[in-house]
This record gives sequence, C-alpha cells and structure tokens, in this order.
Amino acid sequence: MKLDEILSAAGRHKRAKRIGRGRGSGTGKTSGRGHKGYGSRAGAKRRAGYEGGQNPLLRRIPQRGFTNIFADPVEIVNLADLERVFTDGDVVDADVLAAKGLIDDPRVAVKLLGNGELKHKLTVSVTRASKAAAEKFAAAGGTLELTGTPLRKKRAAPPKAAKPDGKTPDAPAATAKPDEKTPDAPAATAKPDGKTPDAPAATAKPDEKTPDAPAAAAKPDEKTPDAPAATDEASE
Repeated sequence: MKLDEILSAAGRHKRAKRIGRGRGSGTGKTSGRGHKGYGSRAGAKRRAGYEGGQNPLLRRIPQRGFTNIFADPVEIVNLADLERVFTDGDVVDADVLAAKGLIDDPRVAVKLLGNGELKHKLTVSVTRASKAAAEKFAAAGGTLELTGTPLRKKRAAPPKAAKPDGKTPDAPAATAKPDEKTPDAPAATAKPDGKTPDAPAATAKPDEKTPDAPAAAAKPDEKTPDAPAATDEASE
C-alpha cells in the first residue's frame, strides 16, 4: 500500500492547523511557540540541521572522503545493459545510449564495464572499456571501437604569450657587467688645465708609495735663519 494508491477520501486532505485561537483551541496561549526565545519571535526560521547552538549531528559524525570537483565526468555502461536493451546488429554510441536512457550526458566520456554477460553481436563505440569487458565483447563476436578521449575535454591552460623580441627582460641587464665599468677613468682625464695630478694617486698601489719622500725634501742647507743665530749665541 502506497500513499498514491489510496482510493478512498480518507487521508487525502489534511486539515490545516489553526493557531492563535486561545487556550481552548489545543495550541495554547502562545500557539505552540513557547514564551521566550528565538522561536517565539515573528519570522523565526531554523536552517536545516540547526540544533539550538550545540554541535550539530553533521559535524559530530566523522567525515570520509571528498568529491573531486576537477575530475572528468564519466558515464558507466555495463554489458548487462547492452544485452537487455539492444539486439543483434545494432550500432551503439553515446547518443544512442542517451536516447535509451542508459546514460545522462552523451558529451562526456563513456566507459564500458564487464558486469553481466553479452550474447548479441553489436557495434559499440565508447571512450574506453575495461579489460574484462573487452574480452567478453570479443567473445560475443561484436565490434568494439574505443575513441580514447572524451568528447568534452577539460579546458586547457592558455599558452604563455611569446615576447616580440624573443628575449627575456633580464637580458640587457645581464650584458652590462660590473667589471667592464671604469668610474675613475673619466675623472682622471677630465681636467681644465689638461693635467692629471690625481691620476698617479689613483693608480699608485700601497707598495709603490715612498713614505721618506717628504723627509728627503727637507735638505740641511735649507735650514731656517734661526739656526745660525742659535750657534752665534753659543760662541759668544
């Protein structure tokens, strides 16, 4: 017995619950809402699975697995389905399977599995088939064609755009090496009087310096006039 098989009028129509008719109506003074709280307010609605703030059942039970949103959709057809729907000599492809109600979307990949037995000789064109299904299909004497790729492919990533010059942006910076620059050369050559007194100092190395040169510049015969005066006072 099912609900749609009830012939009599009993149970077909259920009277609506009349609320807000006072304490004698059966729903009480508050019409079944209670005195206080969220449920007593106007417009209060509970979402599915809400349990008053405690940890709901959906979060208490352990979760297993997940649904891969990036997986290619695949329609499954078994040999038993082909044996039940088709006869000898029929040509079967994705559109025919969808027309017969064996698959939902003829644009996606269709895989043939070996569940059941096949006795009819059919010409079947699917995306791929299992090893057991291919062996049973060959034993029945039919023709199995495997396309190998789904009719609706995944959207491929766009290729990287080639640059007009074909060079990387770092190539010009890489050609200019630090050791090829001579910052001191222009300073040594650019002088108003044409002389370069700083050039020897810039090129002079520590081992080529002569620390005694200033001392050698002061000769004994270039003494100040006070020295002979000091000697004359001593003789007097």
